[in-house]
Amino acid sequence: MYKEIRVFAPATVSNIGCGFDIMGFALEQPGDEVVLRVVEQDGVSISTITGDGMRLPYDISLNTASVPVIEIKKDFGITKGIEIEIHKKMAFGSGLGSSAASAVAAAFAMNLLFDLKLTPLEVTPYAIKGEMVASGSVHADNVAPSLFGGFTLIRGYNPLDIIKLDYPETLYCTIVHPHLEISTKMARELLPKEIPLKNAVRQWGNCSGLVAGLLYKDFALIGRSLHDVVAEPYRAGLIPDFYKIKQTALDNGAVGCSISGSGPSVFALSDGLERARNIAEAISNLLSKGDIGFDIYLSPINKQGPKVLYIR
Repeated sequence: MYKEIRVFAPATVSNIGCGFDIMGFALEQPGDEVVLRVVEQDGVSISTITGDGMRLPYDISLNTASVPVIEIKKDFGITKGIEIEIHKKMAFGSGLGSSAASAVAAAFAMNLLFDLKLTPLEVTPYAIKGEMVASGSVHADNVAPSLFGGFTLIRGYNPLDIIKLDYPETLYCTIVHPHLEISTKMARELLPKEIPLKNAVRQWGNCSGLVAGLLYKDFALIGRSLHDVVAEPYRAGLIPDFYKIKQTALDNGAVGCSISGSGPSVFALSDGLERARNIAEAISNLLSKGDIGFDIYLSPINKQGPKVLYIR
């Protein structure tokens, strides 16, 4: 058994336009870091939280990182005490899976720290329990890609069925994060409880087309499919200049552009780093004329998922 581990878990783009609550992919940056340390004291405690502006709770029943630790400790009869450090490297309510990354990092770290030999699928429910503390609902479209890496499809939740999808090696993502905060719970409340059949059929077709486009490495098909008629129309108004951002991305080489998770981050997919940079520059020029600050990230698809920074 090891004494201490530090893990990085990546940010994610969920929904990917048409894949509401069932699709997501992992980014190279940003992400969160979690340290787990075996201590003499019984139980679980949080000793340090950084990068959160003093907003995250030290109450272990309310923190997305500590809940997976508690659950794994209970299920596997681990009697050792665990001390947790949480180092937030991305903003709250960004639409990039911040709460999921912390939960994934902690669950992944527990599996390695105590050599439990759990598969990613077996670790996932523990990370989902942590994510639920923040989101209030069961959905794995951030947790799964952060934990598995790459593109993931959640075929079903009962039982949990997660499928990793192949994708073009040259696929790049440009992420724009306006300095706003959107609550996942609030953004979900905006969505209709029922949708017209014609919209459901369009969404099913787009989701199926996106999967086929990824597998066939067909950028044109990816672009034709990356349209959301279920969530984007209701959430777009929360993001200033969303449609201008989207059109700017498309005009500068993006195959598709939509809201990352609940927003306010917006993602654009493109073929190659050069186009991703052009998209970033054009959007930066657009937004620099406004009053809202923003960050822009360029990333290939993160194949690995969580990464051990050290273990001893």
